[in-house]
Amino acid sequence: MIHPTAQISENSLIPESAKVWHWAQIREEASIGENCIIGKSSYIGANVSLGNNCKVQNNCSIYQGSKIEDGVFIGPHCILTNDNNPRAINPDGTIKVGSNWDIEGVTIKQGASIGARSVILPGITIGKWALVGAGSVVTKDVPDFALVYGNPAKQYAWVDESGKRLDKHPFF
Repeated sequence: MIHPTAQISENSLIPESAKVWHWAQIREEASIGENCIIGKSSYIGANVSLGNNCKVQNNCSIYQGSKIEDGVFIGPHCILTNDNNPRAINPDGTIKVGSNWDIEGVTIKQGASIGARSVILPGITIGKWALVGAGSVVTKDVPDFALVYGNPAKQYAWVDESGKRLDKHPFF
């Protein structure tokens, strides 16, 4: 199901089992997995890959180079960035074009959840089954099963696969 207002590149891969809602945009060479849901007004950049069974809530921006594994939840209004040195122009005053950027996407591992309005900086990896609290700014890699939140995000506990808070790592 692709809503008629969605803008989908002809060069993207979207299975019939995916749902893409109102005003979403999916760019060239993006790959969406089976049973994914892309929320209203979300942006999926060029060369982004989403695994199977992912849920991207409304108004998310997932920029070029991001890799998202199976079963990931991305809450509303999240941003996955890809440029550590963003500039509109080059030092000589010319407008930057795609080839002027050093793209460094975000990686989110299987089963992880990203809380609403979180921002993930370029090159960050969020571990398997990790949980990022709402409103966080993630500036460092997040270990598997970690609970992090804040600005900058810090680890406060561990979680299991269901997201239940634990006092110790589930496997150590």
